Amino acid sequence: MCLFCKIVAGEIPSTKVYEDETVLAFRDIAPMAPTHILVIPKAHIPSVDGITAENSAVVAHIFEIIPAIAAQEHLVGGYRVVSNCGPDAGQTVNHLHFHILGGAELSTQMA
Repeated sequence: MCLFCKIVAGEIPSTKVYEDETVLAFRDIAPMAPTHILVIPKAHIPSVDGITAENSAVVAHIFEIIPAIAAQEHLVGGYRVVSNCGPDAGQTVNHLHFHILGGAELSTQMA
């Protein structure tokens, strides 16, 4: 079971900011911005490469929830949404997740 699956199962604590039947959002333990939230599907999908016609509805749902989380966090000046796919992109947990980064002016550098 991967790290994020253990968080979903309640085996590892997290600071939840949103949860429903298919999605969990929680604060990153090593934030890279004043606000850094991870949004994950509860079902294990390894990465963006694992998105299929059968599971893509959960990704659509995540992108419906992200603006609500950003509003809840008062990210009125904007925010960034990132998903790393594979080790060369910096993916360290093999479970699909989206980073919400904000709370300050972010660098325009992406690499």
